[in-house]
Amino acid sequence: MVGMRDVAKKAGVSLSTVSLVVNGTGYVSDDMRSRVTEAMRELNYIPNELARNLYRDRTNMIGVIVPTIRHPFFATLTAALQREFSARGLHTMLCSTADTDAGEAEYVDMLRRHMMDGIVMAAHTAHPVDYWTSIGRPVIAFDRYLGPGIPSIGSDHEQGGHMLADLLIRSGARHVVMVGGPRSQFHDLAAGGADTVGAGVHDTTFPTVRYYLTLERELTAAGVRYDYIEAGEVGDFEGYAIAVHRLFEWFGGVGDGRGEDTVDAIVSSDIGASYAVQEALRCGLRIPKDVQIVAYDGTYMADTAGVHLTVIRQDFEALAAAIAVRMTGLIEGESNGVCADGDSCVDLVPVSLLPGDSTK
Repeated sequence: MVGMRDVAKKAGVSLSTVSLVVNGTGYVSDDMRSRVTEAMRELNYIPNELARNLYRDRTNMIGVIVPTIRHPFFATLTAALQREFSARGLHTMLCSTADTDAGEAEYVDMLRRHMMDGIVMAAHTAHPVDYWTSIGRPVIAFDRYLGPGIPSIGSDHEQGGHMLADLLIRSGARHVVMVGGPRSQFHDLAAGGADTVGAGVHDTTFPTVRYYLTLERELTAAGVRYDYIEAGEVGDFEGYAIAVHRLFEWFGGVGDGRGEDTVDAIVSSDIGASYAVQEALRCGLRIPKDVQIVAYDGTYMADTAGVHLTVIRQDFEALAAAIAVRMTGLIEGESNGVCADGDSCVDLVPVSLLPGDSTK
């Protein structure tokens, strides 16, 4: 097997010079670099990637932890992340907490033992904030709040809530029903007090709930009635189907124009909105004349709903790029990747409204 000593002999240089060229460290003259490169080519020498990474204290491996890869949102996100990390010479190790026995603790242990260069945490965690802040190696929260000093990247969900409210109010909606995750997620940190919450800045580990809260606030101000139906955890597809079916049962006046219970607008994730389309068509309702349906996410699921859905689209490419830039900064020790103690360090990516045939 050809080794660096063979390359050094062939190129007529020292072993340390070959090491500098292979590892990309230190100064080597253009002439020396050319001689080493040519010798490597002639000898068909392939550098030992593992040894090189150990030398640099790098693995070029990023752990990405999501609730479930079955969900179209996380499938789309991880695909975008893999492209972004790959373009930067980084590999992705995926952990789907609901689909395997391995949870975030195993990945954190790998990070502590320098078996990975960083973690993107996109799943819910029951660990306290000091668990994440004590790791001492790169961790980025996606659409989560893990604690002060931990960077968080996600969509601007308050902007999304404003867009939803403006759309529904202008269309003349009178009764809006939202279908989403457990309401307990809206203030899941509130019981911990100001120290845990971060001096009142955060009262939830789920920033996504802010589009619901913003929508509710603006609907109230406009005098528009709204209700919220819980559909279970993010990976509970059956829960969304049941919740949407109950919506049409409980509010028997969906789309019929009679009485105060008449529901004329439904807001949910792409999955919930797709189920709502199925139920509406099953009931013989016209979309959007009888009932408007708005999806929040903008994944491929929205394109398979049966009608051209109006969506609030999250920019997956921009989200993945923001995560990759922040992660590489943390790995390289650059100041643009580091958050000051107590800094919420939140990067928000704008969302966009894509009109469709499911709203007026």
